[in-house]
Amino acid sequence: MNLALDEDQELLAKTATDWVTENSPVTRVRELRDKEDPDGFSRAAWKEMAELGWVGIPFSESHGGAELGMAELAVVLEALGRNLAPEPFLSTVLLVGRALQLSGNEEHAKRWLPQVVEGDAILALAYQEANSRYDLNRVSTKAEQKGAGFALSGEKVQVLDGASADALVVSARTSGEAGDADGITLFVVPRASSGLEVVRQHRVDSRHIAMVRLNGVEVGAGDVLGEVGAGGALLERVVDYATVGLCAEMLGSMLEALDRTLMYLRTREQFGVPIGSFQALKHRATELFVEVELSRSTVMAAARALDEDAPDTVKLVSLAKARCSDAALLVGHEAVQMHGGIGMTDEHDIGFYLKRARVAQITFGDAAWHRERWARLNGY
Repeated sequence: MNLALDEDQELLAKTATDWVTENSPVTRVRELRDKEDPDGFSRAAWKEMAELGWVGIPFSESHGGAELGMAELAVVLEALGRNLAPEPFLSTVLLVGRALQLSGNEEHAKRWLPQVVEGDAILALAYQEANSRYDLNRVSTKAEQKGAGFALSGEKVQVLDGASADALVVSARTSGEAGDADGITLFVVPRASSGLEVVRQHRVDSRHIAMVRLNGVEVGAGDVLGEVGAGGALLERVVDYATVGLCAEMLGSMLEALDRTLMYLRTREQFGVPIGSFQALKHRATELFVEVELSRSTVMAAARALDEDAPDTVKLVSLAKARCSDAALLVGHEAVQMHGGIGMTDEHDIGFYLKRARVAQITFGDAAWHRERWARLNGY
């Protein structure tokens, strides 16, 4: 497996880095937070990203996309992660967009994907429930037969960009009990559906989520995404795909936090010398560099495995997430500590990187969960 970027990927990475540097400084995250923006991201920036072709990278040409892979999408997400750009790649492209791709339901794909590619639609995946703790099969939301369709009842939590979405994809149980792998079905639910209640919330990293309550929301048979009762397997593939994308973003934020810390060590003086000349801080900075580079290798390996549909893809996904979760927290904590007192203040941007690391490391499964999954897949 070749882990080096090819010429086209290097050009894409440079274009994305240049755009993010010029148009999406970390101060934008602060501005969106302080003015309590209802979306938590910029729709104008999202539209521009779509015009640059980034939103359409993984989608087929028939839907307006570039028909490229995760290897290309990852370099864009890494660049966005450097300045913590909050636009809805995870929710709209990596989760629901991927679900639309894999479902085999061309009607829904034609309905939504061209709008996504153009930057005109925001979509969200409502799959987590209270106390589910990363178990995708822990679904209690009910989908009861009603005429030719279904009535959905239940509550979803931690729905990324749920309050900004034009439509939700909701997991509900058409048969079996919570915890069963079979019997889960995915439904496309328009935002304006009667009985759908969306409560806006936000996380410590200032990104927006929602609690979604379904009070007898009626959907038709044509609103099923994929096959009835087979949504669990589709959901697992979708979340694995999004996990690799998140790891690429985490890699970018780790790199930027480390770069900012190294710059501080070079310029902050004590006792008449830069603090970066102190041996103890050199050792700590070296450890961070090693952890970030190890993370890079796992992210690139997982991205290429997805594109090649390699037999060990799932193992590599968990390897990447476990490594990135541990490394992101280490880099975040060390960055704040090595900045000293100023690093503890809200006025300094370095704290945003620790907050993002705190959230990202538990999204789609924390390090312990993915290490256990990796061990299980390897027969330990």
